[in-house]
Parts: sequence; C-alpha cells; structure tokens
Amino acid sequence: MQFPRFTAVSSSLRSLPIILPIMLLCSTAALAQDVLTYHNNNSRNGLDNKETTLTLANVNSASFGKLFTVPADGLVDAEPLYISAVSIGGVTHNLLIVATEHGTVYAYDADTGSPIWQITTLKTGETTSDTRGCSQVTPEIGITSTPVIVRPKTGNPVIYVVGMSKDSSLNYHQRLHALDATTGAELKKGPVDITGQFAGTGDNSSGGFVIFDPAQYKERAGLLSLGGTIYLGWASHCDFRPYTGWIMGYNMNTLKQTTILNVTPNGNEGAIWGAGAGMAADGSGNIFVLDANGLFDTALNSSGFPSQGDYGNAFLHLTTAGGLAVADYFEMDNESSENAGDVDLGSGGTLLLSQKDSTGRTWNLAVGAGKDTNLYVVDRTNMGKFSSTANNVYQELAGALPGGVWSMPAALGANIFYGPVGSPLLRFQFKNAKLLTTAVAKSANSFGYPGATPSVSANGTANAIVWAAENVAPAVLHAYNAVSLAEIYNSNQAANSRDHFGNGNKYITPMIANGKVYVGTTNGVGVFGVLSPR
Repeated sequence: MQFPRFTAVSSSLRSLPIILPIMLLCSTAALAQDVLTYHNNNSRNGLDNKETTLTLANVNSASFGKLFTVPADGLVDAEPLYISAVSIGGVTHNLLIVATEHGTVYAYDADTGSPIWQITTLKTGETTSDTRGCSQVTPEIGITSTPVIVRPKTGNPVIYVVGMSKDSSLNYHQRLHALDATTGAELKKGPVDITGQFAGTGDNSSGGFVIFDPAQYKERAGLLSLGGTIYLGWASHCDFRPYTGWIMGYNMNTLKQTTILNVTPNGNEGAIWGAGAGMAADGSGNIFVLDANGLFDTALNSSGFPSQGDYGNAFLHLTTAGGLAVADYFEMDNESSENAGDVDLGSGGTLLLSQKDSTGRTWNLAVGAGKDTNLYVVDRTNMGKFSSTANNVYQELAGALPGGVWSMPAALGANIFYGPVGSPLLRFQFKNAKLLTTAVAKSANSFGYPGATPSVSANGTANAIVWAAENVAPAVLHAYNAVSLAEIYNSNQAANSRDHFGNGNKYITPMIANGKVYVGTTNGVGVFGVLSPR
C-alpha cells in the first residue's frame, strides 16, 4: 500500500541544531570525511553533516547518477567504508573498503574505482562456511558484519574484520583480522581464532560454563571500536539452537580477548544481530544494544535485575569499566508472548541522541524498535527495567512502525528517520525531548522486506537529503528532501537503465562521503555522484 505524499511545513531542518556524533569511533583523530564504522559513528546516526557537494538542487536524474560500479566476488552484506587521504606508494588515495561473503576484503580508489589491493581472510585449504542449513545468508558465509577502521595519530589505518570459514576437516572458524589499510597485510600477529566460555548452565554448557561454538554463530552486527577495544556481537543461524547471547572484547593492539559477556548464560537464544547495525556507544564507555528474543528471567533480585542473568529481548545498557557487564536494561511487560512468537526486539539497531526539553534540561536518550511495531525511547540514565504490569520506559509509541523493523533509523537534529517493512520512509520529530506521537512526514513509496536503513547527508543543516536503498532487482537508490520526504531522485528514473547498479541485498545501508554515495549489492558496490557535463 502506498501513502500520499505528506509535506511538513511547520518546521524546517535549516532551523534545527545538529546533534553532533556523541563520540568518534576511537580516541584518535579522524578526518572529517572518513566513514570508519557502521552508520558513520558510534551513536549510529548515519549522518554526514559535512557534505558540501550534494545539494537539493543537483541531486536529480539530470545532473546526478551512477558514476561506476566496483566488482566484488560475493554478497556485500557489510556497509562499505571510506578512508580519506591515505598515502600509498607516494600517491594519495581516498579508499573505499569493501568486504564480501566470499571472505574477501577489497580496497578501491573511492573516486575512480581503480583497484588498490585485495586479500582473502581464508587460510590455505579453507573455504567460506556453508549456509549452516539456514537461508539467511546464502550461498556462503564469509564476512557478514561491517568492519571497523581505526586511524591512529601516526602510522597507517587498521581495518578490523571478522571472517567465518571451514577447513578440510569440516571444522568451522571465526577469526578476527587486523589489516593494514594501505596493503591489506595482516597486522598484530593476526588473525586470531575466536573462542569463549562464560559461567552458566544454558545452551551448549559443560562443567558450569556455556561454550562458544563458532559453527553455531555468525558475526552479523557491525564491529564496535571503543576505548582501545574491538567489540563483537554474535547472531545465530535461523534461530537454530543451541545458542546464547555473546558479546566479546578484543584488545586492538594485541588481538587478545580482554572481556566477555553472555546475556543468556542460564537460558537460550538472546543473540545480537540488529539487521547488521553496530552496537551503539557513548563517550563514557557505555554500550547500548537491542537483544534478540530469548529467555528472560522474570524473577528479579533486590536491584531489579534478572536473578539468573538472562536478558532475552531486552534493551541493554552495558558498562565496559572493569569489563563487560549489564548496568541497566528495559524489558517490555509482554516479554513472554513476544519471545514465544519470535517478535524480536533485536531485529533493529540502536540510535543514541540527546535532546533538550523546554526547561533547558538535556536528556541522553536511546531509540530502538523491532518486530512488534512499537518505537521505544529510553532514558540512558534510567532505562526502566521490568514490570509485568507496565512498561516503565521514557516513551513508547505503540504501533508507530507498521510492519515492524528489520533495520535502524538515522537522525538529524530533532528528527529521526525510520524505514519499516512494507511502509513508507517515516520522519518523526522530537519536541521538548519527546517524540511527537505520529510521523510528521512520509515518503510516497513504500519499502518491502526488510524495509530500509536510511542515511543522511547535509552541509550543517542545509541541503539535508535522506538516502535509502530498496531491496529489489535491480536495486533502487532513493533520495528524499529530508523535511518533506518528497523524492528528488531514484536510480530508475534515467533512461536506458543508466543508473542501474546491481540487484538489491537486504540490510544494505547507503554510505555518503565526499560528494558520492556508495551502495552495496549482491556482487559489487554502486557509486553515485554529480555527473560530468555532457
């Protein structure tokens, strides 16, 4: 069903303050046009607010379109990343980093599409993993999650990436790699095989510990770099048990595991996947994530936490001080029925932002949604915990996201943008630090499964454009005026299929940098920008 075009005239993005990313993805300096992590930064707002080339005037099919595509040897499930001004052999390049399900990482010149290097994450005699009997990632599983790149004050940028593989003895491996961004060479004595155990008696436990079995998981959520540690979250294959909810931290310099947490250690399920979204983090070392459906202990201790440490289907606040631990959480009152029905809060990604109310008080908030069609806003300092009779949450917009969410939102100022399944793209607006209860703008077109994860480009607050990719064949890149959500461009508009760039791929997130838009497909990345005059 399509909705009529709705134009909001009561407010203008030009008059709204930009909420800057809550933190850089590491403590080291990064250049303004770098995109080194999933959805631009650790707040996961998908915002490039330093875009001076792309405007509301020139993003149209007459002056904007496909510049070129770069090939890839498998599905590009990870968001492409961008490293500006890298010196390689005395020549400066802007690098486009592309990872594939065939276990390959590519570096291309982001402006011309020329190949720079490529490497495989497979060891000699290995193949990528088979599908593990699951149709979610097919026909092979290699690199599923978006890597993270650390740009140190001195030396070359380092790309951290997780690859899955199978050896000749049919053993499965998950490995963390650290790659030199100028050559693709392995660094830090990597790669390292990922293992783990955690005290508990849940799925796949032995001797009082749940054991991480690399065959039972894929690294779906984008990697997180925070405080010198690379954090990984683990998804299941089609909910095939046994599995539990693992989060791990690795020292970025030594690749040694330094912390580990299981959020369903005495239960089952509770994976971390978020439709590929990276776990979000603030500037004080706190991580926020939506957990997938799984066991939740309704018996609470005196502090209001699950007595057995099982947090299935919860909105989690993790502290990293002294190692990973649950610091706070929110769980909906109908968690039992949602878990039983696979109504997965963990199908969406978490967005962090701050808003001021009418008194001038700043509220530090997190926004998340999953399959139940509700939009949840939590106070990051007091998330609400669990009550069987009420949702003690900062704000809940029941049914605001029809079709449910297999994606994550983007943000600009007091506005957030969601792309639910079978729904138009929606703009919601904060007023006095609370969301207005209905969307203030909608796109004319709708997005089939899995909906869309939008990204935003703007020059400050001027020329704000929302970008979204549609999972069809061929794929469609859409661009919208961020105020009205009126479409200003899509890649089907030009004659003779000029801007077609490959088939759609679920969970694809457009990446914008330095006047160009990069969109992954099943066999490459389409690159869009302002066309040369003819």
